[in-house]
Amino acid sequence: MDFDFSEDQVMLRNLVREFLTEQTPVAHVRKMMEDEAGYDTAIYKQLIGLGITPFPEQYGGGELGMIEQCIILEEMGRIPYPGPWFSTVVLAGSAIMASGDENAMARYLPDVCNGDLTMSFAFLEDSISWGPDAVKMAATKEGDEFVLTGEKRFVPFGQSADVIIVAVRSGEGHSLIAVPKGASGLSITATPMLDLTSKAATLTFDNVRVPSENLIGTEGGAWDAIDATLMAAAVGASAEMLGASRKSLEMSTDYAKVRKQFGQFIGQFQAVKHMLAEMLEQVENSHAAVYYAAWAMCGEGAHDMKMAASVAKATLNESSKKVCGDAIQAHGGIGYTWEYDLHLYWKRAKYYEPMFGDTAFHREKILEEALHGRGGALTEAVV
Repeated sequence: MDFDFSEDQVMLRNLVREFLTEQTPVAHVRKMMEDEAGYDTAIYKQLIGLGITPFPEQYGGGELGMIEQCIILEEMGRIPYPGPWFSTVVLAGSAIMASGDENAMARYLPDVCNGDLTMSFAFLEDSISWGPDAVKMAATKEGDEFVLTGEKRFVPFGQSADVIIVAVRSGEGHSLIAVPKGASGLSITATPMLDLTSKAATLTFDNVRVPSENLIGTEGGAWDAIDATLMAAAVGASAEMLGASRKSLEMSTDYAKVRKQFGQFIGQFQAVKHMLAEMLEQVENSHAAVYYAAWAMCGEGAHDMKMAASVAKATLNESSKKVCGDAIQAHGGIGYTWEYDLHLYWKRAKYYEPMFGDTAFHREKILEEALHGRGGALTEAVV
């Protein structure tokens, strides 16, 4: 059994790494931390122009699978990339594709694939919960319009997205409705985040009216699409956290080879050796969890893909903050300074830890899948 990336996947990784290294170095990342939009439009269009979106070729996409998406996101975690790729491609794009709405695909995806349209996905409301009961905001049908009233919080890049796909209660269940940024009655307030490279916003809807054609999928029948979107987001976030962890490990290993204390390199001290070995163990275990989940989501999906996605997110929630935190300790005093880059990776890990399900949430999902016998070999490990 071959666990290595294919030649094409290695080429994809190298392409994305080279682009991000050249176009979004740390100096650029720090500049975007102070920028209201949070990203450079021209660079984002160049990134999209690489043809690496997962969408069908008929809309201008590259038809990449989840493994390839995770390769891209891991590279973004290594930078860490400041921009609306995750909100547009992973969140909104997944929602549109999962809905099966071909009209919505034809309406939005071509502009997403040429970089002219950025999007986001609004789910969270008054609690950090990711189940169906968390969506309370209602959309009322009045004639040929939907009327939305309520508030959505922590919307990724919601301050700059052109279109927001909003999860609401409508009909007999959940619905997805696309709301343009300039809709009357929509107020957008930037939300300061611990990770200054990951912009977010609070969206307040005060009788916002949108045409019924902005409904994505079927009214009242969108929960499966929402659930699929959150699963893709959990795995995608895990891949970014993996990238942050791997970069932190590399920086720590390099530092241990050049920093001297008491006349010898700190990498020669047993305590430092053990710390780096434990960090490597965490990174390798995390790699396995992320890419198994990505594989399980490919094609028709493995029977244990939901459990695998939750295993990946629960694992990375813990391992990424541990590895990135240990990297700061390995660097000593310099690791705690604003000028040094390690805090960028630790903050990216901390930003994603509660997003799309914290550890407790995903462990409950793992148990639920195991008790219903949907985990395969993983079930035997849990039960």
